[in-house]
Amino acid sequence: MRHQYVERNSGQIRTERLYGDRMLRHVFAGEREDSRMFYKALTSRRMTDFLAYVNFDTVLGARLSGSLRFMRGLGIDLSECLDDPATFDTPRKVFERRIRYQEARPMPQDPSIVVSPCDARLLVGNLSEAMGLMIKDKLFDLDELLGRENAGPFIDGQFAILRLTPDKYHYNHCPVSGTVEDIYTLDGRYASCNPGCVIHLAQPYSKNRRVVTIMDSDCPGGSGVGMVAMVEVVALMIGDIVQAYSEHSYDRPTPVTPGMFLKRGQPKSLFRPGSSTVVLLFQKDRVVFDDDIIRNQNCQAQTRFSLGFGRPLVETEVWVRSGIARPRHRDEEQASGKTMHAPLNEVNHTR
Repeated sequence: MRHQYVERNSGQIRTERLYGDRMLRHVFAGEREDSRMFYKALTSRRMTDFLAYVNFDTVLGARLSGSLRFMRGLGIDLSECLDDPATFDTPRKVFERRIRYQEARPMPQDPSIVVSPCDARLLVGNLSEAMGLMIKDKLFDLDELLGRENAGPFIDGQFAILRLTPDKYHYNHCPVSGTVEDIYTLDGRYASCNPGCVIHLAQPYSKNRRVVTIMDSDCPGGSGVGMVAMVEVVALMIGDIVQAYSEHSYDRPTPVTPGMFLKRGQPKSLFRPGSSTVVLLFQKDRVVFDDDIIRNQNCQAQTRFSLGFGRPLVETEVWVRSGIARPRHRDEEQASGKTMHAPLNEVNHTR
């Protein structure tokens, strides 16, 4: 089955090229004993590190990629690169490229708008609906995804799943402005985030190794959309997620620690090469996702994702730092013709 998504800028339905799709679907289906054994070996840290080295760091990988030809074949816009593309002599340097994001990925001026943390394909939904209908094939288990008993604030809230493909820019940026309440790593496997594998595996996002960052945006200077969880999930050939927050451009990157204030739209972390996923969680009734994303999700296209009773879920391709959601209180006041005057950090967030 083909997997299609909606290109947000044009509204056109596109068919995704799935790398190694047939082999991965066979391995991750787990229908045979040898497949299950191979799955365990393939999704181990040692194998992921080895595959990443062979594919992204060796001279062989560079020769196979053909540098500039490789980048053009992936559809990478060389003009947006911050560094000279001629210096990208290994695939790793291609995937870990920096871009002129201030110009190439403009951000809405309204500080309360939630922005996409990455160049990715996006699904959104309500946790109450998704968890209630997707009993067997749900995309993640909330308690397991977050660990440390941090799921409480997000029960019956909303989620956004952003899936990066191998050609994407692999820096993650802050979706909101706020104070870091907690950040921690949960161990797990390194399963592929290919759509076919996601369907075959049980809750892959809460099974893979991941970094969880809990942010409070209801603080002075914050975005005012409540508590936000950002879960960065590793995948096949992604052995690490480097926390490297920069307040200006990519200058002086620092690890993310509790108590730090993170500015919306700034670089937060870097995925090692490959494809992976970011999951955002919001509290109940705090945000409203953009209308076009909801509309695209229900359009007629071939997709491997579905909600209960086979209802298709179609992804929207979004750019990092582009708006994906707005505060619910603002949406309600606009509908009633009122104007809000209170500062963002004074908004009453008990609903």
